[in-house]
Amino acid sequence: MNCKSTDQYQHIRNATARITYANQTFLVDPFLAPKESMAGFPGTHNSQQRMPLVDLPMPVEKIMEGVDAVIVTHTHEDHWDKTAQQAVPKNLPIFVQHESDAGKLRTQGFKDVRILHDSATFNGVILTRTGGAHGTVEMYAHPQMAQILGDAMGVVMQKEGHRTIYIVGDTIWTADVNKALNRFQPDVLVMNTGYARIQGLSDSIIMGPDDVLKATQVMPNAQIITVHMDTVNHTAVSRQDMRRFLVGEGIIHRVAVPEDGEIVTINGASITATSQL
Repeated sequence: MNCKSTDQYQHIRNATARITYANQTFLVDPFLAPKESMAGFPGTHNSQQRMPLVDLPMPVEKIMEGVDAVIVTHTHEDHWDKTAQQAVPKNLPIFVQHESDAGKLRTQGFKDVRILHDSATFNGVILTRTGGAHGTVEMYAHPQMAQILGDAMGVVMQKEGHRTIYIVGDTIWTADVNKALNRFQPDVLVMNTGYARIQGLSDSIIMGPDDVLKATQVMPNAQIITVHMDTVNHTAVSRQDMRRFLVGEGIIHRVAVPEDGEIVTINGASITATSQL
């Protein structure tokens, strides 16, 4: 596809990214706290570790530079933290999944909070909410666990002349993911694949390497970006683990595993990550 401008995905840390798409810059899931300034998530894998495990690759001011809008897929602290609440301008447009999250952000002083009920257009870019589940059916069957896991959305970005991007979000592979893939036929998938774990449970609450393999099989023409690793205590898969898996499966050419701060160019027939540090 011939694109009208250069689109790119800059990985910041965890699920935090700057996506420049159709001349608009979106900040996704800002988790901006200093290294080890927060306790690990209680009751999860490696909860004794403080987080974030690593520093930001650049100053917060540089991350915020030129941002046109923010997308918060859900309000867990590793996607929307106190540092982000202080750094994001109160009048900047912020897209969220439902009224509960919108109300939370409004109480934090944000003036332009927009709910993605289905689709919305922002300066020519169509943003569409997709569904998912931040854990298994069995997990959600327990009211206390369901409250902890909460809801999390994915987002599809579209504009004529640009590759369609699907930010899958904090979810396991569900029927909603299949529906999004079938409906939108995305050219690029951004997958949270750190395989986050809760103590005492055998299943993960987000995707992992097997899901990346499945994505390459279900969407053979799509390019994939894998993130949400090496930052929070409860992820059980590192970028090193992921790369080793991809090499073993012979699909490393299909998948970018960007380091913090790296930019992934998403125009043309392939995607490549290049260091911008």
